Amino acid sequence: MGALFFSQTSQAGKWLGFVTAIWVQAISGNNYTFSNYSDALKSLMALTQLQLNQLSVAKDVGKAFGILAGLASDKLPTPLILLIGSLEGFIGYGVQWLVVSQKVRPLPYWQMCIFLCMGGNSTTWMNTAVLVTCMRNFRKNRGPVSGILKGYVGLSTAIFTDLCSALFSDSPSSFLLMLAIVPAVVCLAAVVFLREVPETATSAHDVTESHYFNIFNTLAIVIALYLLAFDVTGNHGRTLSIAFSIGLLILLSTPLVIPLYSAMQNYYYTRSHAAADIEHQIQDPLLAQEGPIDGTGSNGTETTAAQITSNGGGAVVEPNKRRRPLIGEDHSIVEATRTLDFWVLFVSFLCGVGTGMAVMNNMGQMGLALGHSDVSLFVSLISISGFFGRIASGSVSEYFLGKAATPRPLWNAASQILMTVGYVVLAMALPGSLYIGSIVIGFCYGVRLAISVPTASELFGLKNYGLLYNVLILNLPLGSFLFSGLLAGFLYDAEATKLPGGGNTCIGAHCYRNVFIVMAFVCLLGFVLDLVLAYRTKSLYSKIRASKKSKRSSSTVEQKPINFKN
Repeated sequence: MGALFFSQTSQAGKWLGFVTAIWVQAISGNNYTFSNYSDALKSLMALTQLQLNQLSVAKDVGKAFGILAGLASDKLPTPLILLIGSLEGFIGYGVQWLVVSQKVRPLPYWQMCIFLCMGGNSTTWMNTAVLVTCMRNFRKNRGPVSGILKGYVGLSTAIFTDLCSALFSDSPSSFLLMLAIVPAVVCLAAVVFLREVPETATSAHDVTESHYFNIFNTLAIVIALYLLAFDVTGNHGRTLSIAFSIGLLILLSTPLVIPLYSAMQNYYYTRSHAAADIEHQIQDPLLAQEGPIDGTGSNGTETTAAQITSNGGGAVVEPNKRRRPLIGEDHSIVEATRTLDFWVLFVSFLCGVGTGMAVMNNMGQMGLALGHSDVSLFVSLISISGFFGRIASGSVSEYFLGKAATPRPLWNAASQILMTVGYVVLAMALPGSLYIGSIVIGFCYGVRLAISVPTASELFGLKNYGLLYNVLILNLPLGSFLFSGLLAGFLYDAEATKLPGGGNTCIGAHCYRNVFIVMAFVCLLGFVLDLVLAYRTKSLYSKIRASKKSKRSSSTVEQKPINFKN
C-alpha cells in the first residue's frame, strides 16, 4: 500500500510533498533571525552600527543571486535545487557559528560578508524549489498555498528562537549551529518526496483540496498560538522548556495526517471501485491543460486572456506570428519587465518589504535603544504576527476573489496603510510602542509577501515563474540596502555615542525616530501604487472569477451522468 499510494504521482504523494514543503519553509526563514546574533557579531568584531547594518545587507544581497535559482528552476530537478540550498546554508551559517563560538578568530570583514551572503542565498534555492513546485501542483488554490507556505516562513523565526531559548538559553553560537544543521537535515526529507505532480481536473478533487487547506490552516494557527503562549509566559524551567520543545516537534509533524488520510482513501476507493475507475479513466484525458488565468476551453485546450477578451472568442492569431502576451498570459522575464504593471508591483513591493526588512535587521538595536536588553520576544512577535498576516491574507484574498473578483493588490494597499500606522506608533516611542509596532509591522510584512506571490503568477503566468519570483524578491536586498544599510545606519550613527574600544551605541527614543518617519512616508507611496495596480487589474480578476465559476459549473455538469452502480 505504501509504495503504491505514496508514489510521487499519486494524490497522497502530492500531499506528502506539500507537507515536506511546509517543513522546508518552517526552517527557511533564517534570514529574518539576524537580530538574535547581531550583537555578538558587533561586539566580537568591534563594529559601528553602519558596519553591522552593511553586514545585514550582505546577508540580504544573497537573495539577489536568487536569480540563479530562478534560472535553474526550469533546468534542474527539484531535489537538486534543494540540495544546493542546504549545502550553501550549511557552509554560510557554519562559518558564522565558528566565529561567534570563538572556535576561530574573527575573519576579515569582507570574508564575513561573503559567508553571510551565502547564508542568505541558500534560502532562495529552498524557496524557489518549494514555491514553484507547489504553485504548479495546486494551480487552482494559489492564494491558500502561498499563505500557508509563506506563513510557515514567518513562523520559522519564532520556531528557531523559541527552541534556542528553551534548549540553549538564547546562546547566539547555539542558535547559529541550529541554522547550519537543521535546514540541511529537513531538506533531505523534501528531496525524497517533493515532486511536480500532473494536475487532476475534477470538481471532487477541487473540493477536497479546499478542505485539506482549511485543515493545514487550522494546524498552522495552533502552532502559532503554541509559540505565542511560550513567548508571553515569561521564563521557564529546564523541564518545562524540554516539554515545550517536544510538543512543538509533535505539532510540526501533525500535517502528516493529510497524506496518510489521502492514502487510506485511495486504498479503499480503489478496492471498491476498481472496475468503475477503469471505465472512467478511458473516458477522461490523463492531463488537462490549464490557461494562465485558470481557464480552459470546452475541448480541453488552453483558453488565454486574448481569447477571453475577444468578442465571442473569435480572435485569430497567426501561429507563426509573435505577439506581445496580454496580462494574464505567460510572460518571459523580458516581456514582464516591459510592462507598467510589473514595475508598479515591483516598487510597491519594495515599499512594504524594504521597510519591513529594516525593522527586522535592526530590532536588536531598536530594543536596546528603548531599554529592552532581551529582544527575542520582539523577534518572535514579528515572526508570529507575520505568520497570521500570511495565512489570513492568502485565504481571505482567495475567498473574495471568488466571491466578488476583488483584486489581490487591494489587500496590499490595505496593509501599506496599516504599516504606516505602525511606523508612526514606533516613532512616538510611548510605553508599549515596540510591542504594538512589532505586531503591526510583522503582520503587514506577512500580508505583503503572501499576496505578491500569487499576484505575480496571475499577472505573468506560471511558465517562467521561478525566475520571475526571484527577480521580484530582489526587493529584499535592495530594500535592506536602502532602508537598513543607508537610512537606518546613517541616522543611527548620527545620534550614537562612540565607544572607547571601537563601535558606538545609542540609547533613547531619538535613535530611530527619523528612520520611522521616513519609512511611514515610503509606505504611503506604496499604498498609492497598490491602488493603481488594483485598478489596472480589475478586469483581469473579473475574468479569473468568471473562469473559475465556469469551470466549477462545467465539472459538475460533466460528472452528473457518471454512475458507478451496475
